Amino acid sequence: MRNSTYKRVEALYQTYKGYISTRELLAEGFSNRQIAVLIEEQYLEKVCYGHYWLLQSGCTKPADYKCIEASLSNPRAAIAMESACYYQGMLKEEPPFLAVATERTDRSAMKMDFPVKRHYFSSPKFQIGMQEVRTEFGSYHIYDVERSFCDIMRLGRRNLGDKFAKEILHSLKTDGERYGKLLQYAEMFRLKL
Repeated sequence: MRNSTYKRVEALYQTYKGYISTRELLAEGFSNRQIAVLIEEQYLEKVCYGHYWLLQSGCTKPADYKCIEASLSNPRAAIAMESACYYQGMLKEEPPFLAVATERTDRSAMKMDFPVKRHYFSSPKFQIGMQEVRTEFGSYHIYDVERSFCDIMRLGRRNLGDKFAKEILHSLKTDGERYGKLLQYAEMFRLKL
């Protein structure tokens, strides 16, 4: 490629913070062939369909990059269960997969470079406990800890173990407001604590 192309890539680093879409690259005057060459030469890293990480921008990926990249792949998805607990500080060790929730009718593909465990929730209960996290690199949806705990108890307790469940329950009981919220969710999901 020409030197002018590489200069345009360097200009992208000033304009975009880390992630860039195919649409934005095309709008900046890059062709599909140039994008493919930039991937080969490690100026771009493909993170999911239509989205790239600017490898040589001087930025390091944020700690929650998996959440952001999952959201780039499917903006309607929410970080759920063990992963939500980890990213909200309730778990010390990162789970071996990213747990995401989508509506039962959402069948869009989520091909990522890291393991993703997908859960499908019914439409009326999908929005309960969902929060939006905005970062300089992008935003994503995540369930609050109380909702995540209820989902773990309903769907994944065997995988996570009773010790973790007791630890989270104990920490939620120390905060009256959070424990009240947990009980409210437990009632909604017909869960006995």
